[in-house]
Amino acid sequence: QVQLVESGGGLVQAGGSLRLSCALSGGTVSDYLMAWFRQAPGKEREFVAAISRSDSYPYYVDYVKGRFAMSRDNAKNTVDLQMNSLKTEDTAVYYCAADKSWTVQAAPGNYDYWGQGTQVTVSS
Repeated sequence: QVQLVESGGGLVQAGGSLRLSCALSGGTVSDYLMAWFRQAPGKEREFVAAISRSDSYPYYVDYVKGRFAMSRDNAKNTVDLQMNSLKTEDTAVYYCAADKSWTVQAAPGNYDYWGQGTQVTVSS
């Protein structure tokens, strides 16, 4: 049974940085499309970034490009999301997701496995 556990959320001032980590158990990260989503209060869950299982290339939604960096550590069986230059609009619960798909998926419904989420709050 695949399980995902996120860590690293917290409170940070605008312009600051946070690093999220997602540990996968019951499988190997390199065998999964791994992604980060976020959900702000009253909004739908939205795609943030993903790493393909085929080429390990990270993909990002436009509004985090240049600020966020996703990486995969096969030895630790984790994926991380380094978030820099944080803005108040980045405030959300951030979720790690995994799926066996060979292509990057942006729709939450296309992922089979989810973590419990970690809160990121950016203050002005």
